[in-house]
Amino acid sequence: MNGEFSSRRRPLGRAERPARRDGGQGRGRAGVSAGTSAGLSAGLSCSHRPPCPGCPRFAEPGIAPNAQSQLDALARAHGLPEVRAVPAAAETGFRLRARLSIRGHIGSPKLGLFELGTHRVVHIPNCRVQHPLINHVAAVVRRALVETNVSCYSDRAHLGLARYLQVVIERSSQSAQVVLVANVSSPEPLAACFDSIRERLGRDLHSLWLNFNREPTNTILGPEFVQISGPESVVEHFGGAAVHYPPGAFGQSNLEVGARIIEHLREEIPNGARVAEFYAGVGAIGLSILQRTASLRLNELSPHSLHGLALGLNGLEATERGKVEVVPGSAGSASAMAEGVDVVIADPPRKGLDGELTRSLAESPPERLLYVSCGLEAFIADTARLTASGRLRLIGLTAFNLLPYTEHVETVGRFERVYRK
Repeated sequence: MNGEFSSRRRPLGRAERPARRDGGQGRGRAGVSAGTSAGLSAGLSCSHRPPCPGCPRFAEPGIAPNAQSQLDALARAHGLPEVRAVPAAAETGFRLRARLSIRGHIGSPKLGLFELGTHRVVHIPNCRVQHPLINHVAAVVRRALVETNVSCYSDRAHLGLARYLQVVIERSSQSAQVVLVANVSSPEPLAACFDSIRERLGRDLHSLWLNFNREPTNTILGPEFVQISGPESVVEHFGGAAVHYPPGAFGQSNLEVGARIIEHLREEIPNGARVAEFYAGVGAIGLSILQRTASLRLNELSPHSLHGLALGLNGLEATERGKVEVVPGSAGSASAMAEGVDVVIADPPRKGLDGELTRSLAESPPERLLYVSCGLEAFIADTARLTASGRLRLIGLTAFNLLPYTEHVETVGRFERVYRK
């Protein structure tokens, strides 16, 4: 659509906080191989370090030593062996999702990450961990901003238009979902910029979006999206049904390792089990394990993720769709959803489980609880609460190096119900 804008606007659900840079593995039309599958190498170098803070452990192998120590201590406390982390699939180009800040002057914008503790942007045109197409998109957007004289946002003055760039790569098409976050109230001030982006990206462009963010805040995404062109969601597969990611929905950054986590969970679910999943998002886990289940209850709060989940459910055969019940709202308010099921899956945000859900699971535990954690400290605290009554016990720990070169570790804990004599 040249010069035309869809009137499709989408409200934002939970506030989107400034996030780490994201991405994935593959090969983009921008021309460079997206990653290597060898063990992580200490011979890597990065032209943006310092001062780029994105990879504090750049080129270091494995998960962070502190995370390993914490996991091993937790394992010992529950009579389990030392935890071995599932390694990353690639050492470069593995991040398929990026949020880049846009700051600077008209004619010389910088796209990258804030230096720690500042609003000074480190320009990262040659990021080693981002998929090459993300770097290409950032270069195209930067050129479009320059050629159309679009101003960059100033945090101090709350002036300027371009604030952030979000890019998500769809693996099957090797094309980019592009979102420009701007301090505007309509698309018109950016019309020429959008035309330039569409023309230069060509078939590398999956879809183009505008997100309105007019508030003087560090929140990245504003409350509304406008679809400029292209499909309404990125589509991925993880060994099951299609999974849809609208631009406002949460998605994992490293999909190769994400797929390994889903496969691990699939193997932990008995055939014919009744399953309930809390914090289900767009259904990346739930839709991918659906064929193994007799019934599946899915809980999610975010409207954008619920929209993506609805798109995925709409693509199912009637018999599979009939197995699924969606329970919108907070996990705590939906805790009764765990009653009468065999397996509960919980994949909460970094802060951990809702208190009401934790209490419910501890007092009336399912046969099996699979807890997918992206916040190790919260997971350790939740484990203590879940096992305090003696009705649940931790019987398995698996770690995944989802975000190499960071302090982050993704952990899957398997809990089982204890029957008292």
